[in-house]
Amino acid sequence: MRKQEVHTGREAGQGHGTGSPAEQVKALMDLLAGKGSQGSQALQTPDRTPDSPLGPRSNDSRMQRHREALLSRVGGGPEPGGPLHRLPSLLLVEGLTDLQLREHDFTQVEATRGGGCPARTVALDRLFLPLSRVSVPPRVSITIGVAGMGKTTLVRHFVRLWARGQVSKDFSLVLPLTFRDLNTHEKLCADRLVRSVFPHVGEPSLAVAAPARALLILDGLDECRTPLDFSNTVACTDPKKEIPVDHLITNIIRGNLFPEVSVWITSRPSASGQIPGGLVDRMTQIRGFSEEEIKVCLEQMFPEDQALPSWVLSQVQADRALYLMCTVPAFCRLTGAALGHLWRSRTGPQDAELWSPRTLCELYSWYFRMALSGEGQEKGKASPRIEQMAHSGRKMVGTLGRLAFHGLLKKKYVFYEQDMKAFGVDLALLQGALCSCFLQREETLASSVAYCFTHLSLQEFVAAAYYYGASRRAIFDLFTESGVSWPRLGFLTHFRSAAQRAMQVEDGRLDVFLRFLSGLLSPRVNALLASSLLAQGEHQAYRTQVAELLQGCLRPDAAVCARAINVLHCLQELQHTELARSVEEAMESGALAGLTGPAHRAALAYLLQVSDACAQEANLSLNLSQGVLQSLLPQLLYCRKLRLDANQFQDPVMELLGSVLSGKDCRIQKISLAENQISNKGAKALARSLLVNRSLTSLDLRSNSIGPQGAKGLADSLKINRTLTSLSLQKNSIGPTGAQWMADALKQNRSLKELMLSSNSIGDGGAMALAEALKVNQGLESLDLQSNSISDAGVAALMGALCTNQALLSLSLRENSISPEGAQAIARALRANSTLKNLDLTANLLHDQGAQAIAVAVTENRALTSLHLQWNFIQAGAAQALGQALQLNRSLTSLDLQENDIGDDGACAVARALKVNTALTALYLQVASIGAPGAQVLGEALAVNRTLEILDLRGNAIGVAGAKALANALKVNSSLRRLNLQENSLGMDGAIFVATALSGNHRLQHINLQGNHIGDSGARMISEAIKTNAPTCTVEM
Repeated sequence: MRKQEVHTGREAGQGHGTGSPAEQVKALMDLLAGKGSQGSQALQTPDRTPDSPLGPRSNDSRMQRHREALLSRVGGGPEPGGPLHRLPSLLLVEGLTDLQLREHDFTQVEATRGGGCPARTVALDRLFLPLSRVSVPPRVSITIGVAGMGKTTLVRHFVRLWARGQVSKDFSLVLPLTFRDLNTHEKLCADRLVRSVFPHVGEPSLAVAAPARALLILDGLDECRTPLDFSNTVACTDPKKEIPVDHLITNIIRGNLFPEVSVWITSRPSASGQIPGGLVDRMTQIRGFSEEEIKVCLEQMFPEDQALPSWVLSQVQADRALYLMCTVPAFCRLTGAALGHLWRSRTGPQDAELWSPRTLCELYSWYFRMALSGEGQEKGKASPRIEQMAHSGRKMVGTLGRLAFHGLLKKKYVFYEQDMKAFGVDLALLQGALCSCFLQREETLASSVAYCFTHLSLQEFVAAAYYYGASRRAIFDLFTESGVSWPRLGFLTHFRSAAQRAMQVEDGRLDVFLRFLSGLLSPRVNALLASSLLAQGEHQAYRTQVAELLQGCLRPDAAVCARAINVLHCLQELQHTELARSVEEAMESGALAGLTGPAHRAALAYLLQVSDACAQEANLSLNLSQGVLQSLLPQLLYCRKLRLDANQFQDPVMELLGSVLSGKDCRIQKISLAENQISNKGAKALARSLLVNRSLTSLDLRSNSIGPQGAKGLADSLKINRTLTSLSLQKNSIGPTGAQWMADALKQNRSLKELMLSSNSIGDGGAMALAEALKVNQGLESLDLQSNSISDAGVAALMGALCTNQALLSLSLRENSISPEGAQAIARALRANSTLKNLDLTANLLHDQGAQAIAVAVTENRALTSLHLQWNFIQAGAAQALGQALQLNRSLTSLDLQENDIGDDGACAVARALKVNTALTALYLQVASIGAPGAQVLGEALAVNRTLEILDLRGNAIGVAGAKALANALKVNSSLRRLNLQENSLGMDGAIFVATALSGNHRLQHINLQGNHIGDSGARMISEAIKTNAPTCTVEM
């Protein structure tokens, strides 16, 4: 980007040009047009001293006047240090998604659950700066946000801060314009465009200093009267030539006019798609409210009542759909106003009609009631009577409703006085308090007045209320502006027409209108508005038929579209929830296989968006058909966690899912495809999607048949992918070849944290390949190699890698063939390694010799926290060595020795360690041949130990004597949380010993006494004893 030449005050004082207004304007236009040298010469002042009125001080005065004019226009705003003074951050986005281009704003928020893809942020004060040292400042920047997200507020905040000299000081000139201003002109030249914002250039006593950079702000592209057409607009480089406003804007964006000027455009997402992506240098998106910001917003709305914000927040959180919409600031404030009115209306026992809103139409009905009641009007005015309220409500809907309705049809959201006159709107009525709650008035730079609804959704609500009333009287199609059509009689006929139109509109602009129209037929909305807008009980004649009509709109299309999901929203507004409830019950019971009709598919897609359960994890496992899955693909894009286990899916389904994961809109973070029928072709399809996907962090393909070639495809993608952190490939027969491919990927990949390769027969060859990768890779933290036929040679290679690897935290070598020789290699690694925390050696062939070597290493190791040695043919000698290690080790918190024949001698050795060890919190001694003597010594240790929380002695033979010893320990022990004495021949006496001992122990949370031949009567006695002595403890018998 070229930089304009900047002249110092001395250079300006040496010029010989003239300072007439016409020449000053020409100079400014030349400068903005990029004619740097010529413009700078013309902008130089006459030959004066620096102290003359037309010297540099005059330039400073001119700029100061401009800044003051901007402050006057945008308002003073919050004081520095106030709650809104912090600079907001914007999300950097890479173009628009299909959802943003094609769907209604509400649909965008609902589908994405109020959030977007993880993205980099840029602070407002760095919005127009290069992102790196090698990049250049953006010329054309676009900031998008749905209606009510705060785009205009952001622009005014920026202009205010710039005028105060707090941000973007490299801009010498900021020219803010709104499309509401531009709409007042049919034609305009660049000259007049600048004059309208920068009138000081025409003052004869002021000279214009050449700015280093200038910023032109165009706020509200979605409000532009004429769509921008970049393919058919004639190029114009003459700043004095008057051309249509839309042509002027396209030429500015293209750089034909003002090529050196930075341009910042704000817009709703769908409208910003008019600008070709190649012309946009930077696109940002305004973030919605976080949970904390929603809370703060409500607190600021009701500073006088501390209980009210908390109550409003609880009501909003009770309905997920409304809560998601509250991420939009304008909707959050509207919701707060409506619920605040509801709170104040509850003066005594709750009236039958004062429900908290659970649908959009109920919420807006409360807002309508608030507006009718005159809440917030000037003090001293009498509250309106019911008759006045009803008259005012119907008059307002009749006045503004037709305007709102036809505005929706024409995508018109800003209205001027000529529009008001065209639709017969009484301008005097707009001054009333009622209309001010729905319509806002704003003066443009051309001294005309622009009107728009406070929020797009209010325009849709008023339009629906108008259509609802007009359809009872109309004999022609209300969607025909001329009023001439085939006769249409009756409300149902007109409702059918509205539903058909809404289903046909591709951009969804009638979706919320249809929701409100359906909601006006619900019993609760009728009760709320019966005294003001609706007739009591009039909904009853149509409600059932409308529900059938809406369900008839659901056709068996290949994919469930947003229009079909909107039908389910309409049924929800109508309080006809049977369809959605039946599908939700089928999801919970795993009976989705029988639901294949178009209505069921639409309901399932609807639940994927709004269900609380689906928000956490969409579980579509167990016999979901390929056809149903295919119809749900557009909705699966926005599921955070997706489970598709045990569906018998084959490779063609993976091709479909690959296309979903490759989509720019994709928000899926975790997907499980376990226990399907995926081969190498399906794995390769998923791998191709990983080359472009930027959202997926976890992929579970266990128990499939991807083989070595499937592993190769995934490995190739891991060399490029930088987001996947967990990959599960258990039971996929990848063999040593597949392990070699994965090892090659690990040498390049730095993002994968967890790799599970259990039961893949990788053998020593695969283990050696992975060991070589671990010497290089410093990102992998968990490696599962369970049941892979790895012997001492493979273990030696892996342990050699651990001597240098400083990243791996968890290693599972369960169910392999590690002998005492392999254990020696493990011991050497434990002495050298300082990062491994979890080592699982269950079900190997360590014997006493191998376990003793590991025990000696544990004495020196300071990192290991969990050691699993279950079922390793360990006896008392190794247990004694481990006991000695525990007396010195201070890092190990969990030790598993179950199913080893350590006997009473081994238990005694471990018990002696517990008397001095202060780190161990979990000890597993199931089926370890421990009798009463071992239990008695363990009891003595528990009386002293203050850190052990879990003790598992299942499957031993401690008997009554052992139970009594442990019971005595429980009377004084304060650390134990879980105790398992299952199958220990306690009998009723031993169990009662334990139960009565709990009278002094209030820390134990769970105890298992199953399999001890207690009997029913004994069980009752024990239950009563535990209920009396330790009511918070759970007992299993």
